[in-house]
Amino acid sequence: MSKGPVNPPAYWYGDRSAPVGARLLASVYGALSGLRRGAYLKGWLKRHHPGVPVLVVGNITAGGAGKTPLTIALVERLRAEGLNPGVASRGYGREDAGNARWVDARTDAAQGGDEPVLIAQRTDAPVRVDRDRAAAAKALAEAGCDLVICDDGLQHYRLARDIEIEVVDGRRRYGNGQLLPAGPLRELPERAQRCDFRVVNMGTGGADTGFGEWPMRLVADAADPMLGGRARKLSSFSGQRVHAVAGIGDPERFFTTLREFGIAVVPHAFSDHHQYQAVDFEFGSRELPVLMTEKDAVKCAAFADDRFFSVPVRAELPEAFWVCLLDRVGAKAREYRERGTQEKWKA
Repeated sequence: MSKGPVNPPAYWYGDRSAPVGARLLASVYGALSGLRRGAYLKGWLKRHHPGVPVLVVGNITAGGAGKTPLTIALVERLRAEGLNPGVASRGYGREDAGNARWVDARTDAAQGGDEPVLIAQRTDAPVRVDRDRAAAAKALAEAGCDLVICDDGLQHYRLARDIEIEVVDGRRRYGNGQLLPAGPLRELPERAQRCDFRVVNMGTGGADTGFGEWPMRLVADAADPMLGGRARKLSSFSGQRVHAVAGIGDPERFFTTLREFGIAVVPHAFSDHHQYQAVDFEFGSRELPVLMTEKDAVKCAAFADDRFFSVPVRAELPEAFWVCLLDRVGAKAREYRERGTQEKWKA
């Protein structure tokens, strides 16, 4: 199951014009999505709130932009501040997607979704997957979470939210600026301007940031053997050929990260959320190490051997970003506590 092609259409991020048919479909898509968004904002369709602060992490482009590393960083920092955050997710690509379920570090990625399982493994936070993110948020609040982080929920308007964080791919940005399928946009850039924070994923290198944007750097410096054992520094693979596997929104970002360590990459790009099988790793030159992203690794544990390594990343953001975010979260948390106290007195 895949969220999209290995490579998006050339016209999304290039100079070529989108086909006429794609532009016509984009007009229809824009009209329908605008009607749906307006129906929620005007109250024609009901929105639901769990009664604790809701922080939504998302993007307006199709494909990955770095939402999961940011979600993990948010959980870790908010927990360090004394909060008990939980994560709501759709769990894209999972089997039996119509049923909601709790996800923990031992959940099979085929059942829980690759990103939710990764978040659970890295944070040990409560994670709930449900196509209805509002129902997932409600379940988390009832389980004792005092804050809900919704991973990839910017367009899920049924869930009322208090804080929105847009994540932008610093390398590809908004591409040609057109809506799906003529371009990569789920919504127009004007929608993103209404988000409370805009985080630019600079990857492991650099990218330009504009006014009001917060840079996020992804740090990768180690490779974890998937059969267990001591982690290796990525620099220890310098000058060596490796098979590099990435089934993410932008596989080239992972390959570039490895090349920055002087690693000779044999790239293998798969579609986002690809469900791996052992046959996918029949590369011929079996003696070479296989390095893959964490999101890929959670789906390969059943057939991994001593060649397989997972490369974790951690998101680093300016301290000023955390000061602003924590101030906003704290204000919302006090608001809901006071509201709850008032309701108790009324009862």
